[in-house]
Order: sequence, then structure tokens, then C-alpha cells
Amino acid sequence: MSKIVIAGNDPEKLGEELERQGGTVQYAEGTADRPALEDAGILEANVLVITDVGLATSVTVALDMNPDLRTVFYTRDSVPEFVKGQVGHIIDPTLLGVETVAEELLR
Repeated sequence: MSKIVIAGNDPEKLGEELERQGGTVQYAEGTADRPALEDAGILEANVLVITDVGLATSVTVALDMNPDLRTVFYTRDSVPEFVKGQVGHIIDPTLLGVETVAEELLR
């Protein structure tokens, strides 16, 4: 089973769809700093989804703790350049809906 950590307020409700399709979802609270990521289970997670580009530094922190982590931005906003090289996928919700994204993340 896939374990997904979501950082951000998840306005598209991707977390709900991931759970509906059988994933286990935890949310990194607040600024998704190291303690929040640890509390959300980042060490055991398969995927980190960022829904708020303001939390981009969470990618670097999460990968430091779990180098095998798959990282995804699911946002309408531009992703900062400094983190693009560490991100597996950048997805605009206007192009791919939650059903499709959840299906792909849970493969």
C-alpha cells in the first residue's frame, strides 16, 4: 500500500481521492518543517505531494530524511527554480484532475 504525505492545504482534495483509491494519506501540518514531516510519517512514505509552492523547501528536507521519496507538486502556481531539480513531477490541476493523479501516484 502506498503512503502519501501531503504538505499544503490541498484545495483540490487530492488527499481524499488518494484515500478513496486505497492510499494512506497523512498531512504535514503548518510549514511542513522537519518535525511536521516526521509527525506525518515521511520516513515511511512513498510519495510527498506539495500543494502550496510556499512550502517548496519541504522537498529538500523530506529528501534528506527519505532519499527514495517520490516528490510531486500539484498546484496551479509556478514552482521555484531552486527545487525543480529535486521534483519528480509538477502537475497543474487544470490539466490533470485528482482521479487521474491519484491513480498514477498509487501505481
